[in-house]
Amino acid sequence: MNGSYFEFFCPVKIVAGFAALEHIAYELGARSAGKPLIITDKGVRGAGLVEVVQAALKSAGVSAPLVFDDVPQDSATHTVAAIAKLYRSEGCDSLIAIGGGSVIDTAKAANILASEGGLDLTAFAGTNVVKRRLRPLFVLPTTSGTGSEVTAVSVVKDSNTGMKLPFVSPFLLPDVAVLDPRMTLGLPPFFTAATAMDALTHAAEAFTCLGKNPLSDNYAKAAIQKVASNVVAVLDEPSNKERRLELALAATMAGIAFSNSMVGMVHALGHTIGAVTHVPHGVCMSILLPYALEYNLDVRRQAIGELLLPLVGPDAYAKTLERDRPQAAITAIRSLREALWQKAKLPRSLSETGKITRDQLPEIARLSLDDGPMIMNPKEVTYQDALRVLERAY
Repeated sequence: MNGSYFEFFCPVKIVAGFAALEHIAYELGARSAGKPLIITDKGVRGAGLVEVVQAALKSAGVSAPLVFDDVPQDSATHTVAAIAKLYRSEGCDSLIAIGGGSVIDTAKAANILASEGGLDLTAFAGTNVVKRRLRPLFVLPTTSGTGSEVTAVSVVKDSNTGMKLPFVSPFLLPDVAVLDPRMTLGLPPFFTAATAMDALTHAAEAFTCLGKNPLSDNYAKAAIQKVASNVVAVLDEPSNKERRLELALAATMAGIAFSNSMVGMVHALGHTIGAVTHVPHGVCMSILLPYALEYNLDVRRQAIGELLLPLVGPDAYAKTLERDRPQAAITAIRSLREALWQKAKLPRSLSETGKITRDQLPEIARLSLDDGPMIMNPKEVTYQDALRVLERAY
């Protein structure tokens, strides 16, 4: 945030609640669309979630859509091209993404080719290369963490080079994000915990990094409160639809927050750890968050202290002296991580992942300095700084 100037943008329509799926048919009709292509992966389809959506569409008079269910965990340009070919050959007019981050990113990228023509996705890589409205895109998250349903970014691997290609444009934003607790009821405890901590980290970094602004701050605080109040309870009662919906709302709110304020050190380090060791993103976020907050404490003391309110509630916040609130907020995050370790075995340290060795830390620190979010961290980060944070998290 530069003085009194900031920008805030979120044109995605949110359809949320216990009958949200049944509203998709109306939203399709409102956009003159009637033949969507469902994009998902085999895990989501195997869990029966595609059938749940198809049943909701059928009840509203929409015949069962065509399904592409071959999206891999680490999607690539050849998958996107295959989706575009199918979309055109079948005369589809819209896309419905059912899944987590990889499926949603793939659907956003496929929408570029479906709308612009051709099969060369690499031509659209970069920022604001896509310059016009795309086909209607509906996103149904099956995890509560990434916030991809409200972000203008897609990252897809180049099948030829293996490099990650970023696509950034406001036209990548979905038309509608559908948040229905039926989509996350079957999410296993480990991934429920990891994705919830991903959402909490999005919000915490949005609230403390350089791009923070009054509007993103309020989305961030609301997201943190929802995660802190519901994630442990969901692990105790996985079939609780009300709490599942609260976590879905938290992920979306956090996505809106960080889309408008950006993230920082946690994501820069986490992106590199994921690329080098394939530790799941939410796990990286959960492990690194308290250490990054401690690193930024001397330049973001007040903001970190304000995190205590949504983390522990007004009574505990009021009883904590102002000077003690920053450390109390970090302690509250550590306590939450401890609870998630006890209930879902979510790692608390890099060593507990079993996938990272100490001798990999220097390479991770070096590569992280070139990751985009690092420039939005409130405190400058050197190689030695990054390495020390990683060593503490190990």
